Amino acid sequence: MADVPRSDHMSIEEFRRRGHEVVDWIANYQREIESLPVLSRAKPGQIRTALPPEPPAEGESFDAMLRDVDEIILPGLTHWQSPNFFGYFPSNTSGPSILGELLSAGLAVQGMLWATSPACTELETHVLDWLVGMLGLPGKFLSSGKGGGVIQDTASSASLCALLAARERSTAGGSNESGCDGHLTAYASTQAHSSIEKAVKIAGLGRRNLRAIEVDSAYAMRPDALAEAIARDRRDGKTPCFVSATIGTTSSNAMDPLRAIGEICREAGVWFHVDGAMSGTAALCPEFRWIQDGLELADSYCFNPHKWMFTNFDCDCFWVADRAALIGALGILPEYLRNQATASGAVIDYRDWHIPLGRRFRALKLWFVIRHYGVEGLRAQVRRHVALAQTFADWVREDSRFELAAPAPLNLVCFRLRAGDEANQKLLDCLNASGELFLTHTRLDGLFTLRMSIGQARTERRHIERAWARIREEAARL
Repeated sequence: MADVPRSDHMSIEEFRRRGHEVVDWIANYQREIESLPVLSRAKPGQIRTALPPEPPAEGESFDAMLRDVDEIILPGLTHWQSPNFFGYFPSNTSGPSILGELLSAGLAVQGMLWATSPACTELETHVLDWLVGMLGLPGKFLSSGKGGGVIQDTASSASLCALLAARERSTAGGSNESGCDGHLTAYASTQAHSSIEKAVKIAGLGRRNLRAIEVDSAYAMRPDALAEAIARDRRDGKTPCFVSATIGTTSSNAMDPLRAIGEICREAGVWFHVDGAMSGTAALCPEFRWIQDGLELADSYCFNPHKWMFTNFDCDCFWVADRAALIGALGILPEYLRNQATASGAVIDYRDWHIPLGRRFRALKLWFVIRHYGVEGLRAQVRRHVALAQTFADWVREDSRFELAAPAPLNLVCFRLRAGDEANQKLLDCLNASGELFLTHTRLDGLFTLRMSIGQARTERRHIERAWARIREEAARL
């Protein structure tokens, strides 16, 4: 009698049934998330101790898997989607984004080439062009001209790709052929994201060739200091190749003066990259587009819908004014990827626009979000969050025990007790240990500073009122 082959795959029927269960679980989680402690109370090693030391020899039931999610995984999570999460930055998702991600996982296409899934490429190009208009970005970023956009995983990758393009433009492709010679220099403010330093290391420029430019009283890059640093490096035989400015720094939401920086870069022939990771979403609203003044001088720009535009991680939108410079730095064509569409020159192959070869269908979830909310719906949410942050800032100003530590132009409020670092550290620790809310901190001018980041999809005024009441209560107790 012939052996009956094993059938270990989940059947279509079971997949359908279990899929409904998972969607129900997610819906229940979203409904109940407000009641959960925002910050995980797990101790180091607690999760691993609860897991079996060896994998199962035979498959287990889906019921057992979901049970372990409830009993082991859930207690080990910090709930980024909680309306009481005010730490770091918004890391939003939404119903249409989750469903778009599910559909992307179900289709499981590999979008490295146009030929491997034309819809994956063309939808991405189209949605990135949509966003140029939605955000009021310079027309040179449209794919219909020399530029164009691509979805990266994070702003860190976008900055690295921009730096690589800048490196190759500065050396006429020589760095890719022979390596860096230690003469290229890059520039960012002292408040720039740490990803710039990492990019400089990965790209081979060397950390010693990254210049940290001083900032003004509002923590924005000083153009005069940038110009002096570039001139000094030129006198010393260096080759300035890359400047990164920020729309909304991580620590304080500072806005670098793009126009002045861009004019310096243009005169010096230096690649000008702008990072709008979180705050770039604000440009959906015409009244906030002042943050982009001078962006037309940039060679590249990025922002993260996965921060403040209700699209789940990972999804960074990255544009270049000259896609040939980016492709020239990253393009490579082995025989096994050659095809008629690529050879025709009539299509985009996004594998040449970023570090990895393979790529997911990220545009699907972004497309779903834009179509669900519409431009006006997205604008309404941004305006609501900014208004809540401004209300919170007003409350801080009115309480003599506290002070604002930096300007609060959008949805991030940096504040602290006047009583000093130790008091602020204790306040933060007490608030986060309560489980009722979650804040993070930074240091501005060397002083310990609390950050109130408002932008979660389900955060309402009542959550801000309750958070402020708890902050004042703990401050009084301390």
